[in-house]
Amino acid sequence: MLDQLHGMRLAGLSRWFESAPVPPSGQPSYVNAVASLRTDPGETVDPAVLLARLMAVETACGRQRGTPNAARTLDLDIIAIGDLVRAAPDPIVPHPRAHLRAFVLAPLVDVAPDWMHPLLGRTAAALLADLPPQDIRPLVTIL
Repeated sequence: MLDQLHGMRLAGLSRWFESAPVPPSGQPSYVNAVASLRTDPGETVDPAVLLARLMAVETACGRQRGTPNAARTLDLDIIAIGDLVRAAPDPIVPHPRAHLRAFVLAPLVDVAPDWMHPLLGRTAAALLADLPPQDIRPLVTIL
């Protein structure tokens, strides 16, 4: 479905990772991944339009919005759009907590090892290395 978004194509997909909810909430473990999208030639990305399209994908996959941070069938977030920095309106880019979460950074390293946080000036691998231990493991290892 991500490869079918208007003006965009799926360029990469990380391994799947299992992780405990952050913050701890008593919810079951989550499965996380990162997809890299590229824009088609001549296209631009409006963050708000992209977010609306991602929410439509979530809905098509059965997501029902209820209690914040409740378990959900699918949760698609925008982590970054190139080196764009956007404090408002939603979505905030880069994602304001991405650099604090191993469940974002570990799959991000898989799909975009050279990605540099546009505000912090550090790679995903460096940010991941600095995190305290978090409950995350790959579901499949790379051979």
